Amino acid sequence: MKIANLDLGHQPLLLAPMEDVTDPSFRVMCKKFGADMMYTEFVSADALVRKVNRTISKMNIGSEERPVGIQLYGKSPEAMVEAALMAQEAKPELIDLNFGCPVKKIATKGSGSGLLLDIPRLLEITKAVINAVDLPVTVKTRLGWDENNLVIEDLAEQLQDIGIKALTIHGRTREQMYNGVADWTLIGKVKNNPRMHIPIIGNGDITGPEKAKEYLDRYGVDALMIGRPTIGKPWIFKEIRHYLQTGELLPEISIQEQCKILQEIVRRSVAFIGERAGILHARRHLAISFKNLPDFREMKIRLLQDRTEQGVLDILTEIGERYSP
Repeated sequence: MKIANLDLGHQPLLLAPMEDVTDPSFRVMCKKFGADMMYTEFVSADALVRKVNRTISKMNIGSEERPVGIQLYGKSPEAMVEAALMAQEAKPELIDLNFGCPVKKIATKGSGSGLLLDIPRLLEITKAVINAVDLPVTVKTRLGWDENNLVIEDLAEQLQDIGIKALTIHGRTREQMYNGVADWTLIGKVKNNPRMHIPIIGNGDITGPEKAKEYLDRYGVDALMIGRPTIGKPWIFKEIRHYLQTGELLPEISIQEQCKILQEIVRRSVAFIGERAGILHARRHLAISFKNLPDFREMKIRLLQDRTEQGVLDILTEIGERYSP
């Protein structure tokens, strides 16, 4: 699959942009396990234009994690253009426009998926950014605002016609948030529309290798974007790629190996943003791990309450030793 001149190979696997998750420390881990392309956390155009330091820091890109796209959101064409020009200076491989975030504080203020209620403005923003930057511009969006406003089929053609280079579709409406089951039927219809010639990337409920292959085969999308299932499990990319190539499932990795990977996530997170913030950031990965271990409650509490890097690393070592065969 190619996005403009960026060749990502056959059926690439992409790490979805996720706030407070896809920082450089986690992107490197996903790259290590075979993700073909990464995206930054959501970057607010308004905050970027105001030069908010935390927002600017979201655009830090290391050479070991490329290719990387910077994802912007906002409702003002002028702010989005200015932000896109600033993002371009960070030298990402592409600029992605977020028209899919369902979070209330974003969507109800006219950004993210809120723009699915104002298609003319959505298209105005997209065209303005395309005309302003030299990088490929892509879009990530949803099926529509709700079941009564499923706009994606027409919207996909409109976005292609004004010049986007790829389209990622999450198989839910804004009203669904992240609930229920993602509906890939309309994603498949967009991909199989004979007028469409840009890559179509499917997103939503890709929970493992077998589901990944099923969706690729059934709906014919060019690539898969994987979000929440990567949290605490960056090796999911390796599992999926192996299954796509061989038709065989990799054996589950041992608890000891999981602990080593989580230790690396902790170390990288602390190195990137400091001990206190790094530990808090890493907790979202720790909290979702080790779900089926017996008699684990007390140790999990310790793991999630410890505030020091060494303390967390030591507890992970203890978990690996206790639950090794």
